[in-house]
Amino acid sequence: MNFKSIISRCCLTFFCCAYWYQGAMAQLNKVEEIRPVPYPTDVAEQVRTYVNPVLAGDHPDPTLLKVGDDFYMCGSSFHFVPNLPVLHSKDLLHWELVSRVVPADWNELKSGAPGAGIWQGAITYFYGTYRIYFSNSAGGGQYMSSAAKPSGPWSAPEKVKTTPDTGPIGYDNSIFVDDDGTPYMIIKASQTTNRIQQIDHSGHLTGKLINLDWINRYKKYSWAEGPVMCKREGWYYYFMAGDVTGGQYILRSRSLVADSAKWENLGNIFAFSKDPDNRFRSVNHMSSPFQLSDGTWWCIAQSYDAPKGDDWSGQGRQDLIFQVQWTADGRPFVPYPSDQPLTRPDLKNNGLAWRLPRSDEFSGSNLSLYWHFLNKNAARRYSIAENKGWLRLKPDTGRTHILQKEAGHYYSLVTRVKLNAGAPGQAAGIYLASGNESVNVRLCTGFNDGKKTFNFAMGGQLFSAENTIGESVWLKLERQAHELTGYYSADGRQWRQIGKAINAAELDKAQPNFNSWVGTSMGLFAEGKDADFDLFVYKDGYSELPLAGANNYWGVTLSQLNGATLNNDAGGWVMLGGVDIGRGANKTTGISLTAAALSSGSVEIWIDDLNKDGRRIAVIPVKPTGSLDKWITLTAKIPAIAGQHDVYVKIKGAKDALAIRSLSFK
Repeated sequence: MNFKSIISRCCLTFFCCAYWYQGAMAQLNKVEEIRPVPYPTDVAEQVRTYVNPVLAGDHPDPTLLKVGDDFYMCGSSFHFVPNLPVLHSKDLLHWELVSRVVPADWNELKSGAPGAGIWQGAITYFYGTYRIYFSNSAGGGQYMSSAAKPSGPWSAPEKVKTTPDTGPIGYDNSIFVDDDGTPYMIIKASQTTNRIQQIDHSGHLTGKLINLDWINRYKKYSWAEGPVMCKREGWYYYFMAGDVTGGQYILRSRSLVADSAKWENLGNIFAFSKDPDNRFRSVNHMSSPFQLSDGTWWCIAQSYDAPKGDDWSGQGRQDLIFQVQWTADGRPFVPYPSDQPLTRPDLKNNGLAWRLPRSDEFSGSNLSLYWHFLNKNAARRYSIAENKGWLRLKPDTGRTHILQKEAGHYYSLVTRVKLNAGAPGQAAGIYLASGNESVNVRLCTGFNDGKKTFNFAMGGQLFSAENTIGESVWLKLERQAHELTGYYSADGRQWRQIGKAINAAELDKAQPNFNSWVGTSMGLFAEGKDADFDLFVYKDGYSELPLAGANNYWGVTLSQLNGATLNNDAGGWVMLGGVDIGRGANKTTGISLTAAALSSGSVEIWIDDLNKDGRRIAVIPVKPTGSLDKWITLTAKIPAIAGQHDVYVKIKGAKDALAIRSLSFK
């Protein structure tokens, strides 16, 4: 990452991509493409696919560590505090947040301004210790923290010591551990600086410097940033990203030497997408590839979500899992970045949910790790102790907030807020904001024109309604693709819309300076006066849940208009991650489907999985409606359920003869 001349970088990327296109296409013809494979007839009873992104929303510059059967991931957190969240997974698809390395009050942070903060957190393990290396903003030097386990506690950051010939040690570094256990820092200090140096047992740099500055001396690879390394069959592979707009280039050598003649250029690991409607066409900043016990190789990489004519870049760089193939002569290659169902890694999940925002009832003694703030000031202005079971936001003269990373194109956020607003400038409610808050959405209770009001606004789009309920109210913000709708309620069940829907395309598209390098955040805010929040709900199950918002699926065709249409004789299924189904004692006991059918079929509803690790909660018969354009509503009773779950909709029937558009719980 670097703020210098975005236009120049884009131009450089274009010429680099053009230069390597012919070579990439030649490589494509040498390997078999990774495509969705036909499943046996029991496919509808199992989850054998995944759909990218596996980490939706803002997860920039991913670095990945495999230790035994566990995977750990970190990356750039920029100005989001507390910094450097660490994620854990068993299967590369389901992730949980286990720690945050750098506290919000770390007083050595060079800058907490938007786009600054902490860059490229690289998680690693060597000499019996977990470490994370990171840059203290651009030009702020390299720091590290250590821990006995990734869940922490992590040591206070210390500046990495260098040798006299090391020079600056950059902003986009990673760590490579050789087969003999020797660790090296892969150094990226400027556009034309690429180096390698050994790390000692204390975690600091020592030994001979391997100078690879020749790699990008003439800016052939744009910025040649985010370098990572792996080793396979005696070859050292050096991977580098062009810049945030794409390109992922490869060099290899039989030895770690500075001599450019000893390194072979292998071109671009990612082919250009063949599908113009593919959501992810600028994949790069990949992690080091690694091998599983079945012999397959995998990596994680980032991309903006920007299908042709439908820009979602504002949500940030999302993370995708890829299987890496190798040619007979040892060239790594990923044929194309697909957003279709792919065969999952041969790994078993250990019961984790799909990584999405988490609902919160603020009932614990500590704030959940999933929350972040956009500055240190906001991180000091909350309490979960002053009104037990509630979150209190405590603004000073301005606005404060508590946020999670926005994920997905379809969801409904719900909160219950108490605010006794009595003057202009006092407000509290639901908040969506770009990285530097230059574009934001506010759905709130407040005070205007001498009375309490509900307000729903983004930029010049503003709608209001008088608040005749009082100081304790419910608010709901519903997203259906780029369309946002605001509601208020006295009881959280019966809702009234505030004005008209707001078009959020301005928030969702790419912002100046790439949205300050981060994606949109969503959560709660207060301004002008303290406000209490009883709960925060992500993907409210009592609201409409379009199947077009699936996080995983197989055997169906998805569309924004018709939801999921069965396209496979073996059956098909759709997974909606992170659905909030009832809260506390208020359990849900019913479900409603919108369906259309040409012939009879059925729909099964499962939670958490499609096998013994999950639970089937409903079987709903579907009779012919006469047309796939004729929709009916079907209802069924279910066992009393509460909590946040991944919901599976399994469709049984004739191919191309049954469609499910949406569901909701009752």
